Amino acid sequence: MKNSLWTKDIGNYEEEKTMILTRELIAEMLMKYINREIDLSSLVSWAEDMLREADFEGRSFELIREILSNIGLADVREFGLTWDDCYELLHKLGYDVKVSYER
Repeated sequence: MKNSLWTKDIGNYEEEKTMILTRELIAEMLMKYINREIDLSSLVSWAEDMLREADFEGRSFELIREILSNIGLADVREFGLTWDDCYELLHKLGYDVKVSYER
């Protein structure tokens, strides 16, 4: 799977723009997982793909790499990904997490 924003023809060759992974995008994916819009295997697969193929937002390089690594290990039984883990990861990304429910 290629993670590119777009590919543009220039003359006889193609220039590929690589996806820049931000803290915001990671937070969006964690929220999709928490809200059951994606399952754990999809989240883990996405994190592994991002580790291999995406460029990380410069000011958050170390944090993004650490969080993606944690998510990438979540499918291993000994590690997993609990609600507390998601809360902590979102907090590290700069988000306050509040839970609400609807009927």
